[in-house]
Order: sequence, then structure tokens, then C-alpha cells
Amino acid sequence: MRFGQLKRREFITLLGGAAAWPLAASAQRREDVRRIGVLSGLAVDDPEAQARIAAFRQGMQERGWSEGRNLQIDYRWAGPDAGRIKVFAAELIATSPSVILALTSPSCRNCFS
Repeated sequence: MRFGQLKRREFITLLGGAAAWPLAASAQRREDVRRIGVLSGLAVDDPEAQARIAAFRQGMQERGWSEGRNLQIDYRWAGPDAGRIKVFAAELIATSPSVILALTSPSCRNCFS
């Protein structure tokens, strides 16, 4: 009788482990993806803006964050047009990012208004 109970326990343990295995495997494969919104009052081809973005990406990678793996970055380049900055700020806020990086003062002001 005792041998039969041991077999039953082993079977239940094995069955429970097999049922949980796919959940554990998918949790290990899938990392949480964080979303960052970047709002710039500079043009996309502005050398200063590109240098800032390159430094930001490098800093994020050094801390274990990389685009396409566990990070999504949404960029909005308004240039000097204040109207576009307001529209782009609203767009970024609507995406519910974890954080918004405002590269210029006008961009920053429009994220709070």
C-alpha cells in the first residue's frame, strides 16, 4: 500500500511540474518591455540632438536596457515649431510611457501643460 501511495505522489508531482513548465519557460523568455517617450524641440537631423540620443542609448545599454529587447523608445522631433511640440507631447503622453525624456526646455514645459 505504501508503495502505491508513493507512486501516486510522484505522479501528481510530475503532472504538476509538467503543467507549470510552459508558464515558467514563457516567463523566462519574455522580459517586461519599458516604453520611453523622447520629445525634442530640435530637428531629427540636428547634430546636437543626434549626439544626445546616442549618449542616452549608450547609457541605457550600459545599464542593461536595449531597444527591441526590453526597451521601446518613441521619438517625436518637433523642431522649433511650438505647435508641433504641444501635439507631440500629447501623443507621447497618450502612449502611457514609463518616462518621457524632454530634450529641450520648450519640450519639457509642454509635457506639463
